[in-house]
Amino acid sequence: MGKINGEYIILQNERFYLKGYKDFANERLKIEDYRGNLESIFTAIHELEKEKYVHKTIIKCRTENVTSFLSKGYLLEASIPGYFLGSTAFFLCKYHDQNRYTSAKWIEEDQQLEEVWKKDRNTENAGVSTSSIRKATTHDAKRLSTFYAGVFPIYPVPIEDPDYISSQMEENTIFHYLEVNGQIIAAASAEMNMEYRNAEITDCATLSSHRKGGSMNNIIQSLENELISKRVFCSYSIARALSFGMNAVLHKSGYTYQGRLKNNCYIYDSIEDMNVWYKDLSFHFAEKSALSAGN
Repeated sequence: MGKINGEYIILQNERFYLKGYKDFANERLKIEDYRGNLESIFTAIHELEKEKYVHKTIIKCRTENVTSFLSKGYLLEASIPGYFLGSTAFFLCKYHDQNRYTSAKWIEEDQQLEEVWKKDRNTENAGVSTSSIRKATTHDAKRLSTFYAGVFPIYPVPIEDPDYISSQMEENTIFHYLEVNGQIIAAASAEMNMEYRNAEITDCATLSSHRKGGSMNNIIQSLENELISKRVFCSYSIARALSFGMNAVLHKSGYTYQGRLKNNCYIYDSIEDMNVWYKDLSFHFAEKSALSAGN
């Protein structure tokens, strides 16, 4: 797969368990899960933070541990309600490089978010029928990788590699895409965490020539329908803070803004801030069921 973009880690002994990812490509340490003695966990994280590639640490923190991490100098940037089997996950972050901490676009991103919120919120998508959207298989990996490579010159994960896409499909990630005349024009995925019953809507991309037709809203709806069928009700997405279109898509699709991750990852030609959005699919599913019953 070319250069090594990162390394998964699991540290454990009789006192604690820690699961994370050394993200070399984006110069960050991600702690995805932990349990056990907090002081031992703090010590383990501190040792990992000493590695030269770490410019930022991101921890998905449980509600009961937020104040403990704040007392160690971590900053609260965002949250995802329902992430841990119904309990909220908080993104606690620490910076190890001054340039990584400084965001020159923050106010501009705030102003853009204000414009997004002014848009009508209509979760009933119109335009492309979800029946014309296909669920990808490993046989589609090559086509998808070519499509993504044409949209994203730089991306946080090696999505231009068909082997990477195939491996994701084998690890509880589902891809849906829309094609016109045999050409993929839009695609997205849902990366499912079946242990905690949540999913990240990610890898959202649309060809520039088709970005005003409602394709992405419909693909997200199609992914959500499959998540509901698998009893995964916590859905979230992390979008470029400078992307008015993608943030507007999530807002229109019923997602709620939950915070911003500063200088989070590399996309296109620079490192960017990312907005976190969340949706409770069980609530929306129940709401739709009630409306159907009333008709």
